[in-house]
Amino acid sequence: MSPIYPFAAVVGQQQLKQALLICAVDPTVGGVLVRGDKGSAKSTAARGLAAVLPPIRRAAGCGYNCEPDHPLPLCPVCSGDARALHDGPVPFINLPLGATEDRVLGSLDFEKALQGGKQAFKPGLLAAAHRGMLYIDEVNLLADHLVDVLLDAAAMGVNTVEREGLAVSHPARVTLLGTMNQEEGDLRPQLLDRFGLMVDVAAPREPLQRAEVVRRRLAFEADPAGFAAQWQADSEALRAKIAAARALLPQTRLSDSLFHFVSELCCEFEVSSLRADIVLNKAARALAALDGRVDASAEDIRDAARLVLPHRRRSKPFEQSGLDQDKLEQMTRQASNPPPPPERNGADQPPPDGDGEQQADTSGHGAEQIFAAAPAGDIARIRVQAPSSGDAAGRRSDGASRQRGHYVRAEANPQPAQLAVDATLRHALLRDPNNFAVTRADLHDKVRVAKQGNLILLVVDASGSMAARQRMEQVKGTVLSLLEDAYRRRDQVALIAFRGQQAELLLPPCNRVEQAERALRELPAGGRTPLAHALALAADTLSRQLGGPAPLLVILSDGRANVALDGDGDPWRQALDLAGQLAGTPTLVLDTEQDFVRLGRARELAEALGAEYLACDALTGEQLTLTIRQRLGR
Repeated sequence: MSPIYPFAAVVGQQQLKQALLICAVDPTVGGVLVRGDKGSAKSTAARGLAAVLPPIRRAAGCGYNCEPDHPLPLCPVCSGDARALHDGPVPFINLPLGATEDRVLGSLDFEKALQGGKQAFKPGLLAAAHRGMLYIDEVNLLADHLVDVLLDAAAMGVNTVEREGLAVSHPARVTLLGTMNQEEGDLRPQLLDRFGLMVDVAAPREPLQRAEVVRRRLAFEADPAGFAAQWQADSEALRAKIAAARALLPQTRLSDSLFHFVSELCCEFEVSSLRADIVLNKAARALAALDGRVDASAEDIRDAARLVLPHRRRSKPFEQSGLDQDKLEQMTRQASNPPPPPERNGADQPPPDGDGEQQADTSGHGAEQIFAAAPAGDIARIRVQAPSSGDAAGRRSDGASRQRGHYVRAEANPQPAQLAVDATLRHALLRDPNNFAVTRADLHDKVRVAKQGNLILLVVDASGSMAARQRMEQVKGTVLSLLEDAYRRRDQVALIAFRGQQAELLLPPCNRVEQAERALRELPAGGRTPLAHALALAADTLSRQLGGPAPLLVILSDGRANVALDGDGDPWRQALDLAGQLAGTPTLVLDTEQDFVRLGRARELAEALGAEYLACDALTGEQLTLTIRQRLGR
């Protein structure tokens, strides 16, 4: 095994190292998501952490990483009398982006089934990562069917597989470590919230620090073993610090006032998930334990808040991520020096217990809600079900294909286009375990799921005055909302605005939020309505994308065309003719007409396009985004 770059040798990146150490002390925090540019030590630090964690006690050859005092009855190693226990490194398992559910959850053991004719379970990556870390590089590009598995595993602690006659349960308490480049798209919100902590990292901007990073890296590449030996003492000291903090953690506590401070922070920074309160409490206690203290402080909560809250905040379009540091410091100072409680006279004294005081809720519902939000538990169930080829509520539909995409399941087919060897062998074994033979009736075909991306082309009427400016602000938010997950969904978004004498392609088809922000910073508004020009430009833009993502054309206009092509002809007739040429393209026409006397031109335009028509006198940006997503089947 090649040496790992020492965690202690990582230059700078104090917040990243702090987040990883919190998870090392308290794995129930829920893991760390590391966002940043390539070459900013994301993977190096994550892998280095595993090397300095105190070893765990396990049996040699155990595929489930059973706890010595609680061996699994189904484990062939730990259920026997001859198991040999030893101290070994904490599991650090890499989850490939193209892994199948069988590889992650576990499946039928073909070798044992073929040799002995008996069903046996082969543990997957979740079993291998139990009591350790599951690392996912470029986690934002992970296929949806694996995201669903991780959502269950992150919230629960036991993996239950029920498939093909197997019914197996085993512990799967893992710490998720994910790295990603934000330019390549965001995570699904459900998985983002499951990461207890999040850190944004960047390469050093200070020349001396950059030089030291390069110097150490070159020294490591030239002599990995020698470099690791130079940092051995620091690594051992760090391992001892983690072990001491783990031992102290059960004794750490937050005062009642600091409990209240945690909730104040979550409310002040508009964090709705109760998971934030729980993780913030745990992270603050872990920081105190790392510092050798029993009592957590307001400063511990402040430092933890920088890791717990930013990715859970409700953000507005163009709003920078992160926290208001001045506000955070001010609230920390107030929590560190709370005002004295007001003096009470006899009339203000609270009544004794049972005499009118509001009793605590003993129904259990509040506790259930809070513990349901916790990032990890002791018992969990992951049920394996064949994914549906239809739409799922709240999620984009995938296209089932026999040729392209991720292999997700198999279907019986006597003439398979792509033979699913695993499912074919399983069927033959289950049909007759004692006389194994594969017949045509056992053959199964692979079913793959490929992304069905869209090109969302927004054509926006920017003519007029105040109403147009308000509409363009709504469109800004809509474009950015659609781009938030466009990279992962293989979507592209484009924007055409028309006003004055012409239409302009303000945002060519793209899936990058940064590019959209630059294009949308100053959107023009006001003037006449060159609708025909906009439709001609839309047709040209779509023609350039033939063979690409499936288009959805969204037109926001009152249809009152008054600028002719080349300055000659009837502007409205020209617009209808161009609409006829676009007929057949999936289109949504949103009528923005607001005048007291309405001409109904947008409805006529929709009819010429063969499009869906909606009146939207007071459509907000959020409603516009929701309307488009509904038309995409999300």
